[in-house]
Amino acid sequence: MSLKRRKIWWLSALSLIVVVAGALVGWHLYQYRETLSAAQIRKNLASELITTRQQQQAALTKTYQQALNSEKYIAAQPYIKVNPYQTSPLTALVIFQTAKASQVSLEVVGKTAKTSIKTTYPGYRTKHQLSVLGLYAATNNEVRLTIKQKNGTTTHQTLHIQTAKLPTALATIKINVKTADKQKMVIGDDKLTFVVRTTKQPFAIDADGEIRWYSTDYSQHVFKVLQNGHLLRLAKRNNQALVYNELLETDYLGRVYREYHFSGKTKSSNSQAKDDDVTVVHHDAIELPNKDLLLTVSDGGNKYIEDTMVQVSHKTGKITKVIDMKKILPTKMWQDFDAMKRSDGKIDWLHQNSIYYDQTDQSIVISSRHQDLVMKLDYKTLQIKWLFSGQKAASWPLSYRDKLLKITGKTSYPGGQHAAILLPTKTASKKTLILFNNNIAIVNGPKKTSGKYSEGIQYTLNEKTKTITQTWAYGQSLGKANFSPIIGSARYLSATNRLLCFGYLDSGAHSNIIEVDQTTNQPVFDVELSNLGTKGYTYRSERFSLYPTHQKNTQTYE
Repeated sequence: MSLKRRKIWWLSALSLIVVVAGALVGWHLYQYRETLSAAQIRKNLASELITTRQQQQAALTKTYQQALNSEKYIAAQPYIKVNPYQTSPLTALVIFQTAKASQVSLEVVGKTAKTSIKTTYPGYRTKHQLSVLGLYAATNNEVRLTIKQKNGTTTHQTLHIQTAKLPTALATIKINVKTADKQKMVIGDDKLTFVVRTTKQPFAIDADGEIRWYSTDYSQHVFKVLQNGHLLRLAKRNNQALVYNELLETDYLGRVYREYHFSGKTKSSNSQAKDDDVTVVHHDAIELPNKDLLLTVSDGGNKYIEDTMVQVSHKTGKITKVIDMKKILPTKMWQDFDAMKRSDGKIDWLHQNSIYYDQTDQSIVISSRHQDLVMKLDYKTLQIKWLFSGQKAASWPLSYRDKLLKITGKTSYPGGQHAAILLPTKTASKKTLILFNNNIAIVNGPKKTSGKYSEGIQYTLNEKTKTITQTWAYGQSLGKANFSPIIGSARYLSATNRLLCFGYLDSGAHSNIIEVDQTTNQPVFDVELSNLGTKGYTYRSERFSLYPTHQKNTQTYE
């Protein structure tokens, strides 16, 4: 080959390489042209810590501090304030001093067996500030105090605390307890069943169905107990506001310790002329081991929603990490998604509704309703550890196929599922997965059973062999009457008991909460709730202790 021809050949080859490289770069840019940078998402959400509520409560806190330091309040004549922070009417703050260091136990006397709320505050002190929780509405509640000195000397004091009636919105809710085997229920001395609602007032009931706690502040979706015993809940600026862009750390009395604020301003996809005010945080939030928060959010863009997570510093309120699931899952999942048409033009291709942090390997488990998908990610590297999906292996890109869990035995794939969590385990590679299977096929769920029933379901999975086996389920026998196309939860209560929430029955007309004993597969608690109000249905149900960690959950006024 002549020198001239060789030059022409090399120039042609080089041109081809440039064209191919350009095409690859172009494809890469095309693939991500609709994603936002982490910096832009941080800017859009504009998270920050504010002190609006703390400042509003400052005068009340000062009053209680003065009462604690006053010697005029003794056990026989204590300082009593019902609804001390004006948002939690079935609670009271009791303050007094004792001449000698003493330990105090209290009991809110229940109306029937196993409905009393009891606790003992640890340690001995002379200044006592008691959170009295679990009062009945419209009742002159009997509260018994047992005061014990270090030498064993014990005195008793009975208080009577009058409460107001329930507000109409709660009083008109119909709570029908169909089953309540209190001996088999996991309720201990201080646990209530919390009704976490899609909107309106969150509340909690005892085994008789009596409301024993509620907040006058509306909440949406997020309602968790933190490591320090406080609550984390999603709230509005006020009950008349349109959006839930305040994330609060409170106690059961209603005292606010942290208030995270998020911007809800985003360009409407239907109109570039105005901004829409939208709720940024949706569905779930968890506390990480370092006490930062990990939240499911929309990224503030004008097209894709509910497919992003952010880590928020508990010290500054700022976003320190962004996880965009469009950059982790196959491109075609979000670019080609058309299963759920929305009137506002937004694309809700993932609809992530839960997060669970696995401390054994520093990973997170997430649930995607609109992909009928549960998956696990290494939290540091964001590499996929496994995928649990009914989508055929051949339709996944090659690089994802080795992550797919293989089912063994008689195992059902989930459809439109919620609240995927791992149960406590002693074996690092073998896990127990529990979730609420709505059993509605969105894109990959089982079409044969879709819409016929919903169920709480449990699997054993081996993360080394990538296999998964169904070991328990409850709900199929209840049939279509308990089919919940949206929302719901399944929670671990004990080695034998699970708490299930069939949240959206009969187009939202009612919700059904069932505690199931796995040894018999029979309900030990079965309560139906109706007349919940517009969008007030039960998003999830939880069984929480009113006194989870005394040392950290008590008020501090000294």
